[in-house]
Amino acid sequence: QVQLVESGGRSVQAGDSLRLSCVASGRARSLYVMGWFRQAPGKEREFVAAIFRKTLSAYYSDSVARRFLISRDNAKNTMYLQMSKLKSEDTAVYYCAATDKSDYNRPDAYDEWGQGTRVTVSS
Repeated sequence: QVQLVESGGRSVQAGDSLRLSCVASGRARSLYVMGWFRQAPGKEREFVAAIFRKTLSAYYSDSVARRFLISRDNAKNTMYLQMSKLKSEDTAVYYCAATDKSDYNRPDAYDEWGQGTRVTVSS
């Protein structure tokens, strides 16, 4: 059983930086991939970034590439999302997720989800 808890979301101004954290508890094999998804009001949940446990290979959506940096500290079972140059379009509830599968960009591939942390970017 895996539990995920996100934190760090808040209201910021466009251009600001913000770091989200996700603390996981559970078995390492259930955390083969950890990822971030976001859901804006009235929109579907969308992939943001993901990172593999062993290789630390990271993948990003086109909308956040070069602005966001995903990382994970396996010793702490913690994943981070460093967000820079935030835009109003980044406003969403951000969810931490984990899976033992490798199809990292599909929400339905993830087995575990956190409750979400809200990020609001004002221009």
